[in-house]
Amino acid sequence: MTAGRERMVLGIETSCDDTSVAVLEDGHRLRSHLIAAQDLHRLYGGVVPELAARAHLELLPRMVARALEEAGVGARELTAVAVTHAPGLVGSLVVGVSFAKAWAYALGIPVIGVNHIEAHLHAATLELGESPWPAVALVVSGGHTELVELNGFGTYRWLGSTRDDAAGEAFDKVGKRLGLGFPGGPAIEAIAAEGDPLAHALPRPMLDRPGWDFSFSGLKTAVSLAAARLEERAPADRRRAVADLAASFQAAVLDVLEHRAMGAVDAVGACALTLGGGVACNGGLRSRLAQACATRGIPLRVPTPRLCSDNAAMIALVGARRLARGEGGDPGLDAIASLEESGLPLAV
Repeated sequence: MTAGRERMVLGIETSCDDTSVAVLEDGHRLRSHLIAAQDLHRLYGGVVPELAARAHLELLPRMVARALEEAGVGARELTAVAVTHAPGLVGSLVVGVSFAKAWAYALGIPVIGVNHIEAHLHAATLELGESPWPAVALVVSGGHTELVELNGFGTYRWLGSTRDDAAGEAFDKVGKRLGLGFPGGPAIEAIAAEGDPLAHALPRPMLDRPGWDFSFSGLKTAVSLAAARLEERAPADRRRAVADLAASFQAAVLDVLEHRAMGAVDAVGACALTLGGGVACNGGLRSRLAQACATRGIPLRVPTPRLCSDNAAMIALVGARRLARGEGGDPGLDAIASLEESGLPLAV
């Protein structure tokens, strides 16, 4: 590996419905960073995989050109292309990986496949610097709810994950059930501010079981049944009734996330808690985890919302670090949909 090969990395992220491109210099300086949200999915109340893939195909050429222009970098100055190859929607991943491989081949530079979840583990590094070790990371998004122990870059131990719906998926489905639209997370957070979180006695799944796994399908069902009862009664103040149910649901999710995350922190003896993923934008979750970390005398490492969502900056960061460690590219790189098959290195 030639010295400086990690110097100018183009990052590409297309794991779901956000198209993102970034240029990262020297592993830490973000020269440009673009994210295009595909608003067309709001019409369908959820992400339509085929439409997402087609949108990535249309957006990527223009976004890469713009990212290079904003970075003041010519294509020939790039030293590598880092791209999300797992996990995610297979069609979206195939578009991103194919585009990245074509660019890398044309420029004669390596293409580095990056695991989307691993990138979330390190996204806060771009703004907050290196984490103290050991640390625990909670990744909470529409597709994933994961607890991971980190003992340095590339050394991870999976502690727990969801057995069914991810927390963000539950937010989206509950938002749709309550008529709040898609995505559900921001809409539920907004209306929950008007409601009473104690109005409904909703379950806190898995808290009575050992380990660090999650489950949100039963909670989602409980909300649906409560919503049906509200519809039968037809309350005079429907908005307040929906606000109470939304607040109760959000409180239940946050209780579970806080309990599991801080339990893992205590069990590991972690020096920090890192929060990532789209649900990490939730103000209540940030506040509760910040307070819980403060009582333990450890930092909560959470990036700004732009770096919590699916983004290419974190993909470029992990790609640059792999290059700096002397790991070469993979010209035979394939897109992988599942986390289990993605080859993310885990400690025993």
